[in-house]
Amino acid sequence: MMNSCNISCELHDYIEAACVYGYQLRLKLKDGQTLEGKAVDILSADKHEYLLICSDKQQHSVDLMQLAKLQVLTPHAKFSEVKF
Repeated sequence: MMNSCNISCELHDYIEAACVYGYQLRLKLKDGQTLEGKAVDILSADKHEYLLICSDKQQHSVDLMQLAKLQVLTPHAKFSEVKF
């Protein structure tokens, strides 16, 4: 069971959709860092949830609580940007 400080269900749905469709993303983190990669999966560990993205044969696990903005780079995607 997840703890209560997770992101809203609506925002979570966008992340799930990005994974289902394999969207190419640009993530802006709260610390100012930017990452780009293909959305692959959502992982749960130690009461945190992580977005798994792949770029250039590297995988990054991004804590959902650290997301500031998600931009979809894939053309004709169902949404283009989500702010957290």
